[in-house]
Amino acid sequence: MRKIAIAEDDEKLCREIGTFLENNGYEAAGLSKEAYTVTGILAEKPDLLLLDLGLPGTDGLYLCRELRKASDLPVIVITSQDTQMAELMSMSQGADDFVTKPFHPQILLAHIEAVLKRVYREPETCELLNLGKFQLDLAKGTITAGEERAELTKNELRILDCLGKHRNEIVSRDKLITHLWDSDLFVDDNTLTVNVTRLREKLKSIGITDVIQTKRGLGYMLVCDMESI
Repeated sequence: MRKIAIAEDDEKLCREIGTFLENNGYEAAGLSKEAYTVTGILAEKPDLLLLDLGLPGTDGLYLCRELRKASDLPVIVITSQDTQMAELMSMSQGADDFVTKPFHPQILLAHIEAVLKRVYREPETCELLNLGKFQLDLAKGTITAGEERAELTKNELRILDCLGKHRNEIVSRDKLITHLWDSDLFVDDNTLTVNVTRLREKLKSIGITDVIQTKRGLGYMLVCDMESI
């Protein structure tokens, strides 16, 4: 049974979400205000966190960013800030998804199930991709170039996996979104942009630059030296 932690200071809403999740086969843990910390969240050992941005005594975006430094725990932001900037900021700080209040419980459930499905599904059969200047290890979630190595988040791993399997070909944004989230029903296009930007930074950290090219209006392409494979 998957455990969902809920960081929501509206006690009534927190209880309602918890009851709804338990009625749908999940274990729910409503966090106290004292547990609105990275340590407090991870102590619950949840499989996913529902995070309100407007928490008392802390900033939700800051908490999301600090949590991402310590863990790959999937995070769905729930907030009344119904703006593209709020969603973009949430994704840039490491959130996996974004749901605006007020929301229908079934919509929230669909978001939760989609995130859990992509995060905890089985790894691909082929575990190692040689991409010319660097290698992608799907089992370990790492990229390696010589002695340099960097850890990837699950989203970064899936993007690079898709681009790597279609190296030197243009991969459409829609195809990448489908590969990441199985369905583009709940995904904003900005989310993909944020994840690609972070992936480029990871590649740069191991000395690999300009291998992911943006093909305006078409998608992205991983430029790979086939002779080195």
